[in-house]
Amino acid sequence: MLPGFIERLAWITDNLNTTDIKGALVIQRLVMCKLKDNGEPGQMIVREAFRGTTTDELRYNDNYFTYNSTLNATAEVVKFHLDISMWRHENFYYPHCIKTLKGYLKKRTNQVNRKVKPIVRLLQKANPDSRGSRVMCLATGFYPRHINLTLFRDGQPVSDDEITGGDLLPNDDGTYQIRKILEISTKEQREKHKYTCTATHLNLDNKLDVSLELDHGTPFKPVLSSVLTVLALVIVTVAAVIIWRKKHAASSKDEYSSASTEEIVDTTS
Repeated sequence: MLPGFIERLAWITDNLNTTDIKGALVIQRLVMCKLKDNGEPGQMIVREAFRGTTTDELRYNDNYFTYNSTLNATAEVVKFHLDISMWRHENFYYPHCIKTLKGYLKKRTNQVNRKVKPIVRLLQKANPDSRGSRVMCLATGFYPRHINLTLFRDGQPVSDDEITGGDLLPNDDGTYQIRKILEISTKEQREKHKYTCTATHLNLDNKLDVSLELDHGTPFKPVLSSVLTVLALVIVTVAAVIIWRKKHAASSKDEYSSASTEEIVDTTS
């Protein structure tokens, strides 16, 4: 692969303005191949990037090539480099990638073929920065990685423009998680909405729905009321104990004084 990178570097520096670049020039190459469900070789994708920007993309599938490039080069130059790339892919890159992928799948059969259902949660939390709140739709602990997670408001899907997150992230145990977050403004807090988090996954027989219906004007009223009730009970209990102790102490003192007086009287007689 080294000669290929040297050739690519020469071509890129000839076609891009590199006079303002100081230090090392970096070319990145990403190679991906797939296996079909029946185990047969699938598509292969190769992307190359220079200075963090993709310059070329080549796709190879069923002996058919497609190629896109952002480099400003003549058709003859493109054809020359493309012919070389096609030969390398057919005779080296593609067979080697498929062989490596099959070997990995053979060693990791139990891990790759495992099936784990997602755990879906719908949470609401106050947002002190905006004085509003935040609704989060979370699915975690699932495998394989493909999942559809949708947040609904009053039965209608929330638009992607309103949602943050949505990236698929790995867990420590090899499963995956994904979360979608919706910011609730102070204006919306005065309205009642029903939110539903819906997930569809390979290991779910049916779609999984989790609903949340709260009054955003007082999102923590039930919790606050419970806390105040418990606090009031504690205060009443403590006050009752203090009063009982004072009465008990006074009663004991009176009994002690009476007994002492009777003892003195008996002694005199």
